[in-house]
Amino acid sequence: MKNLLFYAGLFSFSIFNAQSINLQEFATGFTAPVEITHANDTRMFVVQQNGIIKIVQPNGSINSTNFLDISSKITYGGERGLLGLAFHPQYATNGYFFVYYNDTSGNITVARYTRSSNSDVADATTEKIILNQPKPFDNHNGGSIHFAPDGYLWIVTGDGGSGGDPNNNGQNKNSLLGKLLRLDINSTGPYNIPPDNPFVGTDGADEVWAYGLRNAWKFNFDTVSGNVMIADVGQGNIEEINRMPITQAGLNYGWRCYEGNSTYNTSGCAAQSTMTFPVAAYDHSGGRCSITGGYVYRGSLYPALQGKYIFADYCSRQIGILNSDDSITWSAAFSGNNFSTFGINNQNELFVAAVNNGKIFRVTTSTLSTNENNLSAQIKIYPNPASKKVFIEGIEGKNTTIDIINTEGRKVLEGAKIESDHSLNISGIPTGLYFLHINMENQKAYSKKLIVK
Repeated sequence: MKNLLFYAGLFSFSIFNAQSINLQEFATGFTAPVEITHANDTRMFVVQQNGIIKIVQPNGSINSTNFLDISSKITYGGERGLLGLAFHPQYATNGYFFVYYNDTSGNITVARYTRSSNSDVADATTEKIILNQPKPFDNHNGGSIHFAPDGYLWIVTGDGGSGGDPNNNGQNKNSLLGKLLRLDINSTGPYNIPPDNPFVGTDGADEVWAYGLRNAWKFNFDTVSGNVMIADVGQGNIEEINRMPITQAGLNYGWRCYEGNSTYNTSGCAAQSTMTFPVAAYDHSGGRCSITGGYVYRGSLYPALQGKYIFADYCSRQIGILNSDDSITWSAAFSGNNFSTFGINNQNELFVAAVNNGKIFRVTTSTLSTNENNLSAQIKIYPNPASKKVFIEGIEGKNTTIDIINTEGRKVLEGAKIESDHSLNISGIPTGLYFLHINMENQKAYSKKLIVK
């Protein structure tokens, strides 16, 4: 829980050098891209709001045949359309995937589909409706769906729309709007209720895992830290980032009683002490207006970003980094790009899409970047996992130094030299996952995951 005294500290931002975050154009030609994900292989799947899902190959080329086209089933326009995609944990064997869309009546719909015999094309005739939820207004549709490490499907819904949540859906535990839902979809019916959902057998809808959300766009899981990260769009003044353990159930994130940490409409609300407040928030100064949630970076190419939550603001066209002290650092604006979604590939490298121009970019940094493709063949690091010593071979140049960086982006070893027997002493480093970063005198760099046991 947090209190309002922390509020002032959330606005101590800085602008970092524009070179710290770079965007490299990866693929283009999409119509309103709103989700990027993968199916545990090298392909990436791009969800278009108009009801079409396309496959992008690792080189950025787009398959000519759509993976799925359900444009005839959806309402497309404004905040409505095809919004989310999640692949079943056993997709490789059962072929199941799930989509989130507004149907032709505007209802929130979650449906299961099955891929065809061609792994690049889904069978559009296999739709199984999991959830169909009417909503009173066009906006605030939510749209993120993900499978958690527990194997259940988690779904975030908007509060139903309009402004100020006039129907109080966010605080109504018996409404499925303004919620984080948790469903067991491995059932013969539409879904089952996980028995440890917090409102089973008590006041509140059985499907609800958490409540008090306005229009979360987007949420995902950071399995390294065991947290769920939720970016919730504010009413008119405050955007917020929520971070809580995946295992913590029944949380009330405060909307419509609070917008961020500020009082909004507390009529009929529970005590402030019963609510969970954001770990970070920002106001609409500098042209900011709407948060686009991202990911905690867990790739290996950019150790400087390791463990940092990277997100964006739709209007200011800036990318933000949530630092370890929960302060926010902003990039300069990336002109012409209204960022609608982030996504990762099967290597956990980060991508971002711009809805207005249909482009997808790689998110990179010039700080501690790597060139693994060119160097991986020549450099050998062993054993891995390692203890006391790790051996590094294939490095040219006498002025090479080694940094070891933990998953929070902190250096636990800096500027170390390799011994004449090609070894590096790691005896003082605690057990855990790290990134070994090699800095060479020819200004090349190489990064490798290292497990210390």
